[in-house]
Amino acid sequence: MAGWQTATVVSVRAETASARTFRLRLPEFEPHLPGQHYVLRLTAPDGYRASRSYSVASVPDGSPEIELTVERLPGGEVSEFLHDVVVPGDELEVRGPIGGWFVWRVDRPALLVGGGSGVVPLMAMLRAARSAGKADLVRLVVSVRTPEDLYYRDEITGPQTTVVHTRVAPPDEARGVDRLTTADLAPLVRGGEDVFVCGSPGFCDTATDRLTEVGVPERAIRVERFGPSG
Repeated sequence: MAGWQTATVVSVRAETASARTFRLRLPEFEPHLPGQHYVLRLTAPDGYRASRSYSVASVPDGSPEIELTVERLPGGEVSEFLHDVVVPGDELEVRGPIGGWFVWRVDRPALLVGGGSGVVPLMAMLRAARSAGKADLVRLVVSVRTPEDLYYRDEITGPQTTVVHTRVAPPDEARGVDRLTTADLAPLVRGGEDVFVCGSPGFCDTATDRLTEVGVPERAIRVERFGPSG
């Protein structure tokens, strides 16, 4: 893991009304694995520092640029600054890539289960599979409240992906609204795959329960929980 370095903001784009993706160019680049994260640190003029961890959403393609998707949380000292102040050309301190357990090496079948913003590290896995011509290895299911809450909506399409809605569903969706169920997961389980679950603690607990109910061994499930950190 590299030390702190100063990255340049290349671009900023909206994913949803409350989430933005920041593309950063790193002066010292180390290829990341899908599922790893970076720590981003802000320093105030008086020396006060605040740091947060953000998963990498981009594919590890050898480019010295990475993408971090950040949800704006009310009162969040880091996320509000990123959303309200940061523009292309600005510089940010980062450290990474970090993580060696919640990673996928694009070499085995994988089932990816995400809740809300928990889709971010899973998106790196899906993108990596597609980039390597191995999309058939991956199945992704993401749970969101409404269609407007879905990150990367233009890419979460096709036979590798499933979207479930918990509060509002598109009018033409036969499933309707409901939390993640065994009926959603059972058709996606092939047996012998690695399973990655990412989201809030409550979502991860529910998803893990549903996965074991459809026969996935607990030892095959890797979980990354997160909570509001701003």
